[in-house]
Amino acid sequence: MKKVLIADRVHPHLIEGLSSLGFDVDYQKDIDLRSTKEIISDYQGVVINSKTIMDRAMIDLGIQLEFIGRLGSGLEIIDLKYAKEKDIQVFNSPEGNRNAVAEHALGMLLALANNLIPGNAQVKDFIWNREKNRGFELEGKTIGIVGYGNTGEAFSKVLRGFDVSMLAFDKYKELNFQKANKIKSAKLEEIQKEADIISFHLPYTPETHHLVNDRFIKHCKNGVILINTSRGKIFNTKDVIQNLEIRQIGGCCLDVFENEKVMSYNKEEKSMYQRLFKFSNVLCSPHVAGWTNESLYKIADTLFIKIKNMYS
Repeated sequence: MKKVLIADRVHPHLIEGLSSLGFDVDYQKDIDLRSTKEIISDYQGVVINSKTIMDRAMIDLGIQLEFIGRLGSGLEIIDLKYAKEKDIQVFNSPEGNRNAVAEHALGMLLALANNLIPGNAQVKDFIWNREKNRGFELEGKTIGIVGYGNTGEAFSKVLRGFDVSMLAFDKYKELNFQKANKIKSAKLEEIQKEADIISFHLPYTPETHHLVNDRFIKHCKNGVILINTSRGKIFNTKDVIQNLEIRQIGGCCLDVFENEKVMSYNKEEKSMYQRLFKFSNVLCSPHVAGWTNESLYKIADTLFIKIKNMYS
């Protein structure tokens, strides 16, 4: 009987589905990296999330591996080239949480636009300041979408109910849109020049590392709103802070950060993030854009279908 290790929390649907295919499923959602290394040689399949790094060394330890399943979208934690050399199939599940990411990005944008977070806190503290919490509307704005894969497309769909213009850029695919969808293909430079709001939906690669830096921001419209629900290292945090200080950036919605291990911050990092978090026009969440009850199931179902098709 083939064995599969599930090394992070999943919806029971995936466990039940793999069992129905004849797999002996070992569900160890709290297993650490060291323990994974010690036992991975026993399995034909492994299902991981971001805490398990499938680099060359880990793949070499998985001497029986036939597939690696990634809960979510990010494949930077897997050495894809080496997995291919070893004839190991790699599956991810961006289809499962794309809507969750899109709704979260929209929710953050609306909260920022309408000062909902400070307004809520003030009312609960018996402070009634309507003028200070006057917001802005999305109607008439131009929204740029950088990266038009699963989440970028999903974000454009949730925006269709608003009277906005959308510009989409994707370096690796040709984009063709119907006029009824209120979106058109654009070059990155066009988005920088015209967009009032720019949302990023990119994988983290050497090419996208610090894509959003001082030079990029300086070519954007003055007061641009930036949204990042993809990968933290796409943004140069220091450059973002500097441009928030001079109001070249009008606000940020950030679900991801360059370093998300809060307890590992050195003195310089802690000071940097303290500066970032002090801005009232910076709205943050703890990398949960794709983290809903519904997406937990949909991610499991997406992976199950892909693994099932492999063995059909």
